[in-house]
Amino acid sequence: MSDIVPPEVRPKPAVPAKPPNVGAPSPSNPFPPQGPNLGGPAGVGVSAPPPSAIPVPIGIHGASHAGSHAVSHALSHGVSHGAAHIGGHGHSTSNSTSGGSTLLGYIGIDTIIEQMRKKTMKAGFDFNIMVVGHSGLGKSTLVNTLFKSQVSRRSAGWSRDDKIPKTVEIKSVSHVIEEGGVKMKLTVVDTPGFGDLINNNNCWEPISKYINEQYEKFLKEEVNITRKKRIPDTRVHCCLYFISPTGHSLRQLDIEFMKRLSHSVNIIPVIAKADTMTPEERQEFKQRVKKELEMNGIEFYPQKEFDEDMEDKSDNDKIREAMPFAVVGSDKEYQVNGKRVLGRKTAWGVVEVENTNHCEFAQLRDFLIRSHLQDLKEVTHNIHYETYRAKRLHENGGLHPVDGQESNL
Repeated sequence: MSDIVPPEVRPKPAVPAKPPNVGAPSPSNPFPPQGPNLGGPAGVGVSAPPPSAIPVPIGIHGASHAGSHAVSHALSHGVSHGAAHIGGHGHSTSNSTSGGSTLLGYIGIDTIIEQMRKKTMKAGFDFNIMVVGHSGLGKSTLVNTLFKSQVSRRSAGWSRDDKIPKTVEIKSVSHVIEEGGVKMKLTVVDTPGFGDLINNNNCWEPISKYINEQYEKFLKEEVNITRKKRIPDTRVHCCLYFISPTGHSLRQLDIEFMKRLSHSVNIIPVIAKADTMTPEERQEFKQRVKKELEMNGIEFYPQKEFDEDMEDKSDNDKIREAMPFAVVGSDKEYQVNGKRVLGRKTAWGVVEVENTNHCEFAQLRDFLIRSHLQDLKEVTHNIHYETYRAKRLHENGGLHPVDGQESNL
């Protein structure tokens, strides 16, 4: 006769392994079977562990709503499955609204964009633009219109009583513009006297010398043993060259200037005072200018070899096709159809500066500020400045004083 084991000390039967599809949610039944059997065979019971034995994710302190929900869910699916469900189905502490600390939220490598944005907004940035062309083409007015601020040389004290200089001078005016929490130090470099003399031979040399001096200044700061954390950037990022609206062709001075400086600065040719021509004359003049630039091997920004990918090439091809931009500048407002617009008033009506049917100022501003401002800075640093730097470092094996001034190296 076998020994009779008392019922109170009878060992519990082993719980059979649960099939992978048993107790799992399905489209027809999103809630798996619950209850004392935990999805197992009938009659097989497992005593629930005390709440203190349930693993709780880091960040849950106290009996929060999310924590109690996770515990009850764990009891219905088994302790291990419940813990996995807490992490896998998003029942995390970030959704907790009562008691305890919460996680910071999504963390990913794309957050570096936000970090860069914050640093840039704190530090601000520099943008230096040079305007070249003979007097009377509206250079100062156009710059003021571009940035919707009085940033031109005239705004800094220049008057009509000033005499035309006998040689080309370089005058720069700096302003700090703030918009949307972003600060930009804008420097406008003007070249009074260019093209205004009877003899304009080599009148581009002072401009070329100024551009190279800014490269030299940056290079000396860069090679210092103890250099500044942020080197002041006075390099010319963009040169707007103003073409007279003759309706015929480019002057020889225009060709010589752009040919000699196109490899040291980003040149953007613009046709000034486009309202002096009819739309047909304007389009014909643009095509003639573009053909002359191509025949003389003059490269203007954006250059084809600087296109980084097919998207850049597609966007820049449209810009190159529209250049040179025929523009009109004005800082005066007039009432047109019940709204205030920037424009030039004539006997025949108002030429609206920002109306694409009247001129191409809007395309120039969009190209120069909204889409390519950062690229202008990068091309200046990576192409033009690097070309100058490599040339200087290869001259007799190092840097030398410029214009008789001792180097601070």
